Amino acid sequence: MIYRFKRDPKSGVIMVNLRIDDRHDFDMVLDTGASCTTIDSNILYLNDCPFERKGFAKAETANGAIKVEMVEVGSVSSLGIQKEKFPIQVYDFLSHGILTSYDGTLGLDFFEGTKFCIDMNEHTITLTSSRILNSAI
Repeated sequence: MIYRFKRDPKSGVIMVNLRIDDRHDFDMVLDTGASCTTIDSNILYLNDCPFERKGFAKAETANGAIKVEMVEVGSVSSLGIQKEKFPIQVYDFLSHGILTSYDGTLGLDFFEGTKFCIDMNEHTITLTSSRILNSAI
């Protein structure tokens, strides 16, 4: 399946939508350099998104290691892929001086079991997976 993506006009990052529990929508950066999906804790709480706390983990960033909370949400979907009981890193962007217009990063963990190709010329992502829901182009 082929999906179109938008690029942030200022930074050029790839923007995609992440939907949690079929009712909470988040603007995410597709980050192929991120191992794990991360959401700003403020946005998660403000959306009253249900989750189960799973403890804490250490995440490596370009600025060094940070402590993040791990939560599990009921389901997530993006780009036609749906995952159940998906673990997400939660981090307070604001308290750490991160001011951004996006809600988090969609990491490589989301694409586990999926073959995908990003076409920067056409602004499309081609996916091959048994979990793909339907075409959206």
